[in-house]
Amino acid sequence: MTEHDHNHDPAPDPHEPTKPEIILPEGEAPTELTVRDLVVGDGLEAKPGRVVRVHYVGVTFASGKEFDASWDRGEPFKFAVGGGRVIKGWDRGIRGMKVGGRREIVVPPRLGYGNQSPTPAIPPGSTLVFVVDLLSVAV
Repeated sequence: MTEHDHNHDPAPDPHEPTKPEIILPEGEAPTELTVRDLVVGDGLEAKPGRVVRVHYVGVTFASGKEFDASWDRGEPFKFAVGGGRVIKGWDRGIRGMKVGGRREIVVPPRLGYGNQSPTPAIPPGSTLVFVVDLLSVAV
């Protein structure tokens, strides 16, 4: 194996994302859904009806405490965009992302869990901050 043969290089693939650290946005929690592309993807676009695979980390805006991360399960999360299977903030917030992209989505309570929290880690009425990596879009 020559020095220039990188096929067997054990270094992580730079194209494979790794779990991000979430840096909370400054100031007050927004009352509207806000999205910010941290990395703009150049693959297929997440459109309503398409099944996407994502990795994500979720924290509450108030405390910055992580309440969920697909990374920790080692298994991406799969769902159909716009299908109502996820919180509204996701159905809207992931739309338009392209594969390879990483997006910060800040979800106000009315587009998140409102007062019906699924877990004690999310206090009722929480604004949620997600960083989502779009891994694939099925066509």
